[in-house]
This record gives sequence, structure tokens and C-alpha cells, in this order.
Amino acid sequence: MSTPHNRAEKGEIAGTVLMPGDPLRAKYIAENYFQNPKLVNDVRGMLAYTGTYKEKPVSVMGSGMGMPSIGIYAYELFSFYNVENIIRVGSAGSYSLDVNVLDVVLASKSYSESSFAKVQAGVNTNTLYPDPNLLLKLQKSAESCDVPIHTGAVHSSDVFYHEKSAFDFRKVYEDHGCLCVEMESFALFHVAQILGKKAAAIFTISDHLITHEETTATERETKFTSMMEIALGTLL
Repeated sequence: MSTPHNRAEKGEIAGTVLMPGDPLRAKYIAENYFQNPKLVNDVRGMLAYTGTYKEKPVSVMGSGMGMPSIGIYAYELFSFYNVENIIRVGSAGSYSLDVNVLDVVLASKSYSESSFAKVQAGVNTNTLYPDPNLLLKLQKSAESCDVPIHTGAVHSSDVFYHEKSAFDFRKVYEDHGCLCVEMESFALFHVAQILGKKAAAIFTISDHLITHEETTATERETKFTSMMEIALGTLL
């Protein structure tokens, strides 16, 4: 069984999928953490691998950038491949001086101005939540990994390059308490909820909107290991 966007056959994708935006981060996770990783998808260059982590089956797949992209891949994984859990392992930009570059943030909720949920299923909301049990597993895994994390609201935006006259991130921080910004969690949480599945999101801060610090593309691909290990720890 394949879909227009995934050539994997039924049974080739595990019940839990880690989902970075960057397919090269998916490749890095598979090659550095999985035992016997197998490439199961490369349609449109959106790499997906399945293997085991400490004898537990797991898959990893890129989502691409933005809500429409993750919305497609998450829907297909949940609906056609019997996936039960998707954990987004992404990068984010900090809105707060208390959240530094390379810090790890766990989303307790996702705020968005996006119409994704309304257009997809008639759900008229601007705030969506991760599965509480999966959120708790991530918190416990972070404790086991001895990695300090920030847990709080994240801003899930449709736009990367805003015109300055139209957007002020400080207002989103003040009005909604969002610690950071990314572009996919709102759609992922929505798709999981309408399909009766589980989703959560954890991020590494790749850049800072106040201090203007930033990481390189290579660092974003290979250096966000604490986040990866916390997500994998939910399997154990």
C-alpha cells in the first residue's frame, strides 16, 4: 500500500514516528540512533526510515515546512499506516530572553492564526493541545536524560518572512505567552485529534528573535541531539 506521497508498504512504518521538518535530520536520527535502519520512503525527497531503538520499533520521517506539508504526511501516517503516535522534533525561534539558543522547549499548547483546522474540518479555534499522556512521557524522558526543558505555549505560524508593519512577535508573546515560534505543531495536533491519535512536539531553539543569535544549517541537522534522545526515550 502506498499513497501519492509515501511509497512505504503497510507494516513498514512503526506505530511511533519522530517527525523533524528536515528530511536530512530524519536521516541523521536513523543513522545515529536506530539499529538496522531501513529507508522506506524517498518520494519527493521526504526521507523516512524504520528501525529499532533499544529493541523498540520506531520510524522517523521528514515533514517539510509549514502546516499544509505536515498536514499531508501526518494524515497519511495516521490514516493509512496505522501510526498511533507522532512526535514532532523541530527547530524554533525564541521569543523570550529566558529561552536561549540550543535550549529545549516542550509544547504544552500551540497557538496559531492559521485557518488550517477550520478549512480542514470546520474546527474554529486558535489553540490546540498535544496528547497529555505523550506530553507526560516526554517530560519524564527529559528527567531521565537529565536535560532541562522549558514547557509552555508555542506560536505556530503560517509565515516565516513577515512584513514588519504587519507583525510584532512581542505582542504574541505578551498576549498568548508563547515562548517560541515554529510552523507545524498546530496542524499536527489538529490532525491527531480529529483522527483519534496522539501527537506532541518538542523543539530545539535554533535562533533568537531578540538577541539575533542563530545556528547553522549543519548544526540544525546534526546538533539537536538532546531533543532527539528525549523523544526516543518515550519508547522505553
